[in-house]
Parts: sequence; structure tokens; C-alpha cells
Amino acid sequence: QVQLVESGGGLVQAGDSLRLSCAASGRTFSSFAMGWFRQAAGKEREFVGAISWNGGNTLYADSVKGRFTVSRDNTKNTVYLHMDSLKPEDTAVYYCAARGGVLKVTAALYYYWGQGTQVTVSS
Repeated sequence: QVQLVESGGGLVQAGDSLRLSCAASGRTFSSFAMGWFRQAAGKEREFVGAISWNGGNTLYADSVKGRFTVSRDNTKNTVYLHMDSLKPEDTAVYYCAARGGVLKVTAALYYYWGQGTQVTVSS
């Protein structure tokens, strides 16, 4: 069982950086794979990146590869999404999610979800 709360979103200009945080409550955080997803207005929710339970494996969508980095600190029960070189097309609500298994790219395979945090990138 885990509860997730995202933070760190905001309004930035193209080329800026942001770090999103996902704070988890519960005592099973370290056993979960964690994913980041985003949903832009009028679009379907899409995969951004994910990290395995021990941080040893990560996976990224092609659209963010080389710009975004997923990391986790299990001692703080927190997962991060560091975003560099932000583009207007990155504008979306960003969600973190957890599942009790290996990392996946499909949103339906994640059981726990945060409330989301808005990221808006102006040109």
C-alpha cells in the first residue's frame, strides 16, 4: 500500500529545467517500480519514464530521452523526474504511479497514482 503526492510543477520558458518530486507514504515503497506519465489537454495519457524498485533499470519515452532523468531515493520515499531543455510540447499534467512489479510503459498496469502536477512551458 502506498500513497503518492507530486510537486514541483510550474510555469517555465522553453529551455528551462524543472525537477518534479513524488513523495510516497507507506512502508512498501522500496518494493515498487515507479513510473511517470503525462497528459496534455485533449490528448491521451502517455508514458514518460520509469525506474525499477532498486533504481538499477530505467526506461524513457523517445520524446524525452536525453532530456529527462528518473531517479529515486528509497531512504526518503521519493521519486524524481528531472527535466532539462523543456519544450512547449512538454506542457501537460504530470503523474507518478506505482506498481508492485517490474517497470512497465502501460498506464493501465500501474495501480497507485498521484494527483498530478501541472507543467507549462512557454515559447
